[in-house]
Amino acid sequence: METSTKKSSDLNIWAFWKAQKPAWRVTVIRTSLERFGYKLVLPYLSLYVILMGATTTQLGLVTSLGLITAGLIGPWLGQQIDRHGPKKMYIFGIAVLILGYIAFGFAKVWQVAALGMFLHQMGQTLGGQSCANICGNCLTNCDRGKGVMVCETLAAGALGMLAPMLAGWIMVNIMNVHGDVTDPNQVRPLFFITLICTVISLFVVIFKLDVRDWGTGLKTKHSVIKDGVAILKADINCVKWVFINSVSRLPNALVIPYLQLFASEVKGATAEELAIMTTAIALTSVLCGYMAGVIGDKIGRKKVLIALILLYCAGLLLLINLNDNRWLILVGILAGFQEIGAALGGSIQHELVPARIRGRWSGVNSLFGSMVSASMAALAGMFWDNLGPQWVFLIYIGFEMLLRIPLLVSLPETLKYKVDESKFSALDA
Repeated sequence: METSTKKSSDLNIWAFWKAQKPAWRVTVIRTSLERFGYKLVLPYLSLYVILMGATTTQLGLVTSLGLITAGLIGPWLGQQIDRHGPKKMYIFGIAVLILGYIAFGFAKVWQVAALGMFLHQMGQTLGGQSCANICGNCLTNCDRGKGVMVCETLAAGALGMLAPMLAGWIMVNIMNVHGDVTDPNQVRPLFFITLICTVISLFVVIFKLDVRDWGTGLKTKHSVIKDGVAILKADINCVKWVFINSVSRLPNALVIPYLQLFASEVKGATAEELAIMTTAIALTSVLCGYMAGVIGDKIGRKKVLIALILLYCAGLLLLINLNDNRWLILVGILAGFQEIGAALGGSIQHELVPARIRGRWSGVNSLFGSMVSASMAALAGMFWDNLGPQWVFLIYIGFEMLLRIPLLVSLPETLKYKVDESKFSALDA
């Protein structure tokens, strides 16, 4: 299913775009629409639930439940992707995301907003699993870094930068918010705009994504548990990656839900400053995303990923210690390297197993990653309330320094890595 591209200048993004399979281009468009909507509400997402009356502990528990549910479904979803292709499962994930935004938009009490957060976590995880499968199977190894970064630069970058700017303008000029956000109704209209974007993205997948020839079509029923165990037994690098991937998902539990909340409640950031910080996150993707992919395809993705992790952690340390909110723009710039690193890490994941089992492999990672993230999400609110808000960031940084980076160093560089397909033969029985 992978396609080769003619050699052209690494900086000729348009030529690269035209050379790729239509399924990948559709996925980039879908991701761009979804991320535009997500970045529109991101500066105020956790704050919205808190303003309705939830505590940070309750917010963490709801986030945890969403991740647990998505993780438990993940292996089954991955098996269905391998057998029948990713389209139906893609539609399922986006539909769950739509339900989440409906709950957010119409919520009058925090419990309904919490349901929105639960469905949002589920939808993002499940939709992302199908999205990653399409990306992995459409792009060749030598182009995979650039490919995921075209998506990152457009989706998380250009449109992701426009969205918080638009959100800030709406908050100030239409909702008349000057200073702190104090009422959830000031945020509510943003969710309906996000809902429209997500519905459009669903139609794009339904009517434009053609992957009818994808899937192994295997009729034999496989146990998702046995398949997962077989993958981990096949190669020690898969075991390492499960741990690496689990740490890479911790920002969803320990950082992203609390970044803007920390800036607002601890540092006193205004609505405009929150929008500026979120815009700066996207600016990093615009300016650095594609080049990170180019460099990764040249010198190795592992080296680039480690550098991105260090930059992101530096941004969190700056946020904890800053005394002047003008530094929030630099915090945002450094925080943007997390999204680039997540995309680049995904390209490494695809290269550790044969293409025919990438769906089940993504299910294994979804299960373990979601369980770890869910555990930490359940504890994050308690860390915030009992140890201090800064500890949600410091604990995450500790996992990066003590676990993910050492494991990445021990992993082989995948740029020219050849998978030993015979190791995974048990999955074809």
